[in-house]
Amino acid sequence: MPDKLTQEQKLEIIVKALDSKKAEDIKVIKVGDLTIIADYFVIADGTSSTQTKALADEAEYKMQENGVTPNRVQGNNGSNWVIIDYGDIVVHVFSKDQRDFYNLERLWRDGEDVDISDWIK
Repeated sequence: MPDKLTQEQKLEIIVKALDSKKAEDIKVIKVGDLTIIADYFVIADGTSSTQTKALADEAEYKMQENGVTPNRVQGNNGSNWVIIDYGDIVVHVFSKDQRDFYNLERLWRDGEDVDISDWIK
């Protein structure tokens, strides 16, 4: 197990975890030049609150397997939006309706889309 993962390695772990549980429309946006909140946002949605929780749990589990624990997790109890904050990377897992409502892609459209095609099936 590596002592220190690169941001790219962390992103790959998160994206693969989300993909393995059938997350829909996974996006990674580089926002580090636009905000101090994080360097990257990972955004995905699930088809139900149950799947949304399962997606977030899997991402957190896979990161923990690699020695990375979140600074905080919010919205885990039957929520339609779970946020996992790793400091440099913030993971947003939504229900489809909540994702459409908040439309983070539009809010952060000046960010740089990251090509994740090598990480998803």
